[in-house]
Amino acid sequence: MANAYDFKLSDKKGNEVCLADYRGKVLLITNTATACGFTPQYEELESLYKRFKEQGLEILDIPCNQFGGQAPGSDEEISEFCCTKFGVSFPQFKKSEVNGENALPLYAWLKGEKGFEDFAPNHPLTPILVEMFDKADANWRSSSDIKWNFTKFLIDRQGNVVARFEPTHDLGDIEKQISALL
Repeated sequence: MANAYDFKLSDKKGNEVCLADYRGKVLLITNTATACGFTPQYEELESLYKRFKEQGLEILDIPCNQFGGQAPGSDEEISEFCCTKFGVSFPQFKKSEVNGENALPLYAWLKGEKGFEDFAPNHPLTPILVEMFDKADANWRSSSDIKWNFTKFLIDRQGNVVARFEPTHDLGDIEKQISALL
């Protein structure tokens, strides 16, 4: 696959969506969860979306239940929660896996383009995540796997991955990088 536009996803109702439909847009693709310490990021993401949608930003929300079972419920329940609690209006897709045998092909490609670098050192949840991963696997840092909910990939208008942001990354910095691409 050459770029993000070569992939397809299922929307929250199960309809196939070609990412080529987003050609020429800046994309922020994120795996999300509704019962996570990072769930309040929905509010900040919606704010970004409202500010930059008219300039060509699309946020693609892919709920994932692989991290602590923190995305329980059906696609409809997840969507209702996000709309009611955070006013989410950006596209939401079918709950999917981002790691392992059943990972979306899009995520296999994204992880191949931008591997894990590290969690933000100044974020209050970083020590908790690092301790949890150190206990589970001493080599976790060397894997490109998605580590947790709200990992984000920034895609430029040509469909190329330009950045990967772990959930601890400052959303203000993400906004600056989005703005530079718009």
